[in-house]
Amino acid sequence: MPNDPVEAVHQLAAGIAANRIEPIGLGKVNGRYFCFHTGVGYDAAVVNEVERRASLKRWLGHPLFIYASLRTWLVGYDRSQPHFHVAAPGADPIDGFFTIVLNTNPYTYLGNRPLDLSPAATLDRGLVAITFRSLKVGAILGGLGGALKGGGVKPSATLDLKTDLTELLIDHETPFPYQLDGDYLGETTRLEFRHVPSAVRLVRPLVTSPGEPR
Repeated sequence: MPNDPVEAVHQLAAGIAANRIEPIGLGKVNGRYFCFHTGVGYDAAVVNEVERRASLKRWLGHPLFIYASLRTWLVGYDRSQPHFHVAAPGADPIDGFFTIVLNTNPYTYLGNRPLDLSPAATLDRGLVAITFRSLKVGAILGGLGGALKGGGVKPSATLDLKTDLTELLIDHETPFPYQLDGDYLGETTRLEFRHVPSAVRLVRPLVTSPGEPR
């Protein structure tokens, strides 16, 4: 979609006129739907730190998220031991510090640059789960460095990647934080994920040619 709101409305109107209305899948966790992603562990702790300074978010934007990420990594999140277990059908359970469950991609933007975690995360496929098994600097930068280059993150000894998931379980005896589509929802001991195909219908924007009637 273009950044110009008038042009964006024209494209949506053209999509409606052309009947470009198609079903898309959504994620669902503990009974609540999400369109974009659910962040578990470190990611959610960062969002919580940002929300504590919500009055500054409008003015600082990305610098505030960078500050919150560094502060949380340094003093706001235990990096000594995993915070939860991740279990998917047909795979051995793993321990994680930080998991992002994606329904679509990119995960976010740094300015106009997308943070591309997985091209397998689309509106017509199953969920994607990316789990960081370490919060060491090399592990984080190695994973996110590939995301900034495009093409998604790559599995490694410290990063687990699962795609096309219909369900997923994240749990632990000690509560851990989570956020859904950017909203911090507190702490829990259990998250049950499910992919719901054709959950809602979406208007696909249509780009019209110059001079074409709108």
